Amino acid sequence: MDWVGLYPTWYEPGVGSGWVVGIMATIHVLASHTSVGAAILFAYLAVIAYRRNQPQLLDYIRQYGMFLLVFSYVIGSITGPGIWYSTTVASPRGISALIHSFVWKWATEWVFFVIEVVGVYLVIYLVGRVDQRTHMRIAVIFGLASYTTMLIILGILSFMMVPGKEAWFTEGGYLNGFYGANTFAQLAMRTAFMFTMTAVVGGIVAARITDPRFKREITRKLAWLGIVSSLTGAALFQWYLRTLPETAHLVMDNRLPSYFQPAIVTVLLGILAYFVMTLLSSRTLVVWGASVATVSILVLGLWPEEVARESIRKPWVAGQYVYSNQVIGRDVPGMHIKSELPLLEAHGFLKSQVFVPDNLRVVTPDNMLKVGESLALTTCSNCHSLSDTGMRPLHRYFGGTGNVAEVENYLRGALSTGATLYMPMIPLKPEEAEALAVFIVNMKQPQAALAHIQHKAALAQTGAQPLSSPAAQTFEVR
Repeated sequence: MDWVGLYPTWYEPGVGSGWVVGIMATIHVLASHTSVGAAILFAYLAVIAYRRNQPQLLDYIRQYGMFLLVFSYVIGSITGPGIWYSTTVASPRGISALIHSFVWKWATEWVFFVIEVVGVYLVIYLVGRVDQRTHMRIAVIFGLASYTTMLIILGILSFMMVPGKEAWFTEGGYLNGFYGANTFAQLAMRTAFMFTMTAVVGGIVAARITDPRFKREITRKLAWLGIVSSLTGAALFQWYLRTLPETAHLVMDNRLPSYFQPAIVTVLLGILAYFVMTLLSSRTLVVWGASVATVSILVLGLWPEEVARESIRKPWVAGQYVYSNQVIGRDVPGMHIKSELPLLEAHGFLKSQVFVPDNLRVVTPDNMLKVGESLALTTCSNCHSLSDTGMRPLHRYFGGTGNVAEVENYLRGALSTGATLYMPMIPLKPEEAEALAVFIVNMKQPQAALAHIQHKAALAQTGAQPLSSPAAQTFEVR
């Protein structure tokens, strides 16, 4: 018999593995987008500085660059590998899908990343130490290399949502998977918002400028950059929405947190008001104000955005063929990939998953709760916390019910048949659905779960069968 090629499950009990990835991704997006936007801003300011003989602009580049070495490059260098490490252990088959499709694209991105890291040092430390033309060329190369890293990684991120072209499923080919409407819409939107972040973070440095005239000039440049990029980004966001697959819109309409849209609108209006205020008076640009604006973008803008981006991919985690629980959910002839659902329908998770302990492969009253926990870790924990805290606690989706049969009915009636679009199809065997239902009920109603187990044990001793099938009952999941 074939085995389902799952990896060991990594579960973080406090907040859930998904939130660990999300927290690091949110911080990394702020650092990385700011650095890319600043690289292009530096190239622009260097050209202006040399053409108009404004050495103060070079001083600003040097000061902003020194700030970025800590703010963006140190933090980004920590959170970047942290993202890939955490996603690798949280969704190993999702990362495997990306590597098998884009390994050379990834290698190319690292080449440009090395140029970017070397470039920022050269731009900062060679001010006044090389001739103007050479320094200006270094600044331009730094900006182009930095933006190229964003271009490449966005193609990969876009594939995680949906392959570029439908033909990828039947023909394969990395260009079919890499380039698509969503790729360009996301690139355009992120390009705009990265300049917003660059303008906000740049204000922390500009606020320390002591020359009132030069501070006013830099403040105006940053304010106009922020206003135009914020409004452009908001418009491009509508384009991005139109490139999302149908499942993404379904999740957006039904499952996104209620604070998502108000938070995004609030932070956008607040940031616009902040830029208008500093445009009208450079004296209002102070370090603490720019710092508050930066934290606001991080907490009220990027965190909801990252949560939404991760959520609307469901039930898939990569390429619309790897489920969030690491099961291959559809055939991909172009990549010689077969769906694993027929195998699970025939044998169930307990018989076909490699890492199930041998003493849990057959459900008995004695191990039913442990089997349920094992199934919850395997099939649910990538998206649902198994505790009271963290990401979408699993028990909340069942209203704290103490009726094992009701929960089992949903698991067999909706999940096993794939009737819930934003959830992966989980073809559980009847005994697996019952064990998982016992575990879910045990999370809030342990006495009810224990009573069910004792009832099953009594039936096993007498050799009697249950009077009714749980699947015959009705239950509406909220």
